[in-house]
Amino acid sequence: MYEPRNIPPIPSGRFFLRILSHGLIALALVSVSLVMGITGYMTTEKMSMLDAFLNTSMLLGGMGPVKTEGLSAEGKLFAGIYALYAGLVFIAVMSIMLAPVVHRIMHRLHWESVAEKE
Repeated sequence: MYEPRNIPPIPSGRFFLRILSHGLIALALVSVSLVMGITGYMTTEKMSMLDAFLNTSMLLGGMGPVKTEGLSAEGKLFAGIYALYAGLVFIAVMSIMLAPVVHRIMHRLHWESVAEKE
């Protein structure tokens, strides 16, 4: 996916586009996850869209749900499963965003130019 070690690092402009594309992928993942969470809370707990958004966004951000008392059995089951899912999404988004930066650092540290080999 990225350039191999024997090729020089890409220019800053292309690197910015790579970061942007990773950001768009992460945004898409978060958006889909947000819609799933809002729908789940609205369906299982009959929450308003605003309350469902608040609970969902707090879980996706790693803070935990706002409303935990008075949930139905279905709501508790959904909240538990969604909390596990949200934790994985948080890790995935961080990985997606950090991958190009870590690769660039590693590439610069390990890149051997043709002149150095001779």
